Parts: sequence; structure tokens; C-alpha cells
Amino acid sequence: MLVAAAVCPCPPLLVPAVAAGAAAELAEARTACSDALGVLAAARPDRLVVVGPAAEGARGGFPGGSAGSFAGFGVDLTVRLGSGPGGDRPLPASLAVAAWLLDRTDWSGAPVEGLGVAESLEAARCAEAGREIAGSADRVALLVLGDGSACRTVKAPGYLDERAEAFDAAAAQALGAADTAALLALDEGPAGELKAAGRAPWQVLAGAAEGADLAGRLLYEDAPYGVGYMVAAWS
Repeated sequence: MLVAAAVCPCPPLLVPAVAAGAAAELAEARTACSDALGVLAAARPDRLVVVGPAAEGARGGFPGGSAGSFAGFGVDLTVRLGSGPGGDRPLPASLAVAAWLLDRTDWSGAPVEGLGVAESLEAARCAEAGREIAGSADRVALLVLGDGSACRTVKAPGYLDERAEAFDAAAAQALGAADTAALLALDEGPAGELKAAGRAPWQVLAGAAEGADLAGRLLYEDAPYGVGYMVAAWS
């Protein structure tokens, strides 16, 4: 059963070594992520599953100890997702960011494993995956990585789309209220057009939280670089 969840954005720029001179711009987001992970630790889960968007070839499960690297972003930094023997495949970028966040908060609780989901995965399949995760142990926690739209300004990765602000507002409201129905109602089509990488992971969370009666808090919401970033904690 799901007992707690933390929702964080997943830009590699969250890692100060990657952001370099721009590191201070996401300091507030990093603090909010640490606060959200504190909620996970306080819940004392038996199992922590990290869920984030992944491109083809980096989808599926990642056992504890799986390694990821930020070398593709010009930084000689390797991270591991919890402890364990790991696996042959490198972590996708979103799960590497999660591993860095867990290291930063000195996670020493439940065993950790990861799940990379396709950004295009249908809502029903996302929810089904979430229900399977929630039923895998007595006390399950989720760390969910994902960004909102990437179309908030003309300099955003997806350029300006007038629908982006409303999409992000709806997502932020749903995440802050732990509203699973509203998360599952996020339309896959517009989400894809707005390059909202968090839609599928959020819907995995929604499936996992069905019947769990969790309360949510929105800890951070902003759109630096024209991308919607949100941090929330459910407990």
C-alpha cells in the first residue's frame, strides 16, 4: 500500500555541478525536493520505488545500485540508485537526478529501485503500473520525477504555447491536492504536444494512490527556463 510520495522535477540542472554558474537559480527547488524526501523518510516505507520518464531503450525496471552518469552533460559525476548489485543498463537521466537527490538527503531507509516509463504511455497503463507497485509491499513510497510543460516562454525548449500555463496550473493543483482523478484526466495528446515529461509518471502515482487516502502539499511551483517545475509531498 502506498504510504507516502514525493514529486520532484528532473532537469539535470538540479545538480549544481551540471548547472555550474546557474546553480543558484534552482536553489529553492532543491530545498523543496529535500523537504519532500523528508516526508518519504518519515513514513518509514518497506520499499521505495523511483519513477521517471525514460526514452526508448531506457525504460523498464532498474534494481538497487544501478548507476547513472552526468557525463553527457559535461560533468564527470556518477551516481547510484540506492544500494545493491545494480544492473547492466545505465539509469535514464530522470532516475540519475533522483539518485543524486537521494544521496543529497542521505537516504538510508528502505531498499530503492527504479522504473523508467515512456512519456507516451497511456493513462490506463500508467495507472495499472502504479497499482502493481502499491500492492508489492505493506508500506510503499514513491519518488516521482517529471517536469511540466516545456512551452511556457519563447525561449523554452518547445517555444511558447498558450496552453502551457493552464496545463501546468491544472497539474500543480492536482499534485498539491493529491487528486488522483485529476491527474488521470490529464490528456495524453496535449501533454505530448506541450512536452510535459511528467504526465506519465504522475499518472503512475495516481494509480498507486488509489484508495490510499493521502493528503498532498505543493511545496514549489515555478517555470525557470520556460519549463514547469513542481514539487509536492503526499502523506
